[in-house]
Amino acid sequence: MHELSLLAGVVDAAVEAAAGRTVKQVNLDVGTMSGAVPDILENTWPIAIEGTPLAGTKLELTIIPATVFCPGCNGEQEIDEFFALTCPVCGTPTADMRHGREFQLTSIDVEK
Repeated sequence: MHELSLLAGVVDAAVEAAAGRTVKQVNLDVGTMSGAVPDILENTWPIAIEGTPLAGTKLELTIIPATVFCPGCNGEQEIDEFFALTCPVCGTPTADMRHGREFQLTSIDVEK
């Protein structure tokens, strides 16, 4: 379960960004091809924040679907599987993944 170590980095970054302010929510983008499992992230969050300034803080995940650029269609298409790097519309092979690998702290909500 590498999600706990991923969240440890998120906690460190959020605490630093908060600069002593009370954090209400941590907002995280998670790509479907990032290797992180959203359910495990949510279930591990209370463990990751225990004993930190973020204790009791809510975690909000935004799931980013995987997309590839298709030269045949000349546009981005959503894919379901990492190894299916072909356009689901026209079948053109492509390895030009545009989205889906994200694992990024996007913002924190702090008390005013």
